[in-house]
Amino acid sequence: MSIMAFIPARGGSKGIPRKNLALLAGKPLIQYTIEAAQGSKYIDEIFISSEDDEIISFCKSLGVDVQYKRPSGLASDEASMIDTVLDAMEWKKKCGLTCTDNIMLLQSTSPLRNSDHIDAAVMQYLETGAESLVSVHEMVEHPYECVRLISDGWSYLASPPSHSHRRQDYGATFYYINGAIYLARTDFLIREKTFVRESKTSLFFMRPQEGVDIDDAFHLKLAESLLASSHSVFSNT
Repeated sequence: MSIMAFIPARGGSKGIPRKNLALLAGKPLIQYTIEAAQGSKYIDEIFISSEDDEIISFCKSLGVDVQYKRPSGLASDEASMIDTVLDAMEWKKKCGLTCTDNIMLLQSTSPLRNSDHIDAAVMQYLETGAESLVSVHEMVEHPYECVRLISDGWSYLASPPSHSHRRQDYGATFYYINGAIYLARTDFLIREKTFVRESKTSLFFMRPQEGVDIDDAFHLKLAESLLASSHSVFSNT
């Protein structure tokens, strides 16, 4: 069995300019994910998908072989992740390169996901025999306490039991797909055109602080604070 770590890294971003190269505790954001993949016992290949020459050059400086350059049409906000993955697979095929049996999508916006998380996810994937796996963590904001606007006012996102007034009384637990780890068989991706299918995808549980997703400057500061206060927990070594 072989696993390719697919790391998407386009040059543009809205929340943080040049986000993949934005500094987090003195290191470019993408470096955390590359080092996590390099430290895994199960990753056979690291594949960077970027249209940006500076990002490509930086990844090469970390010892990653970057031959592929993402088409500009797949580097826009509207481009789907699965199309980006499938294009890379098609490029490998045209170049006569071997396609791995499994693909793990590792987004650089999840810098607190480390090598141990990757290896634990792969072990679960193998033990369950699932065709795909996705990382989740317990929702910080409980749906029973969240509301949505509707045409004539608002409603709860999920209706709380009438007798429940405290979170510990809720009973139900909700989880959030945090984007830190996606793993699937290559033939599953080709067939389903997605990493996640309800009832088919195994859930890999993480702690909320480990699944922080960097979307804007606030999340960058949050991740930096978590790294500073719990460095031994989040270290890739």
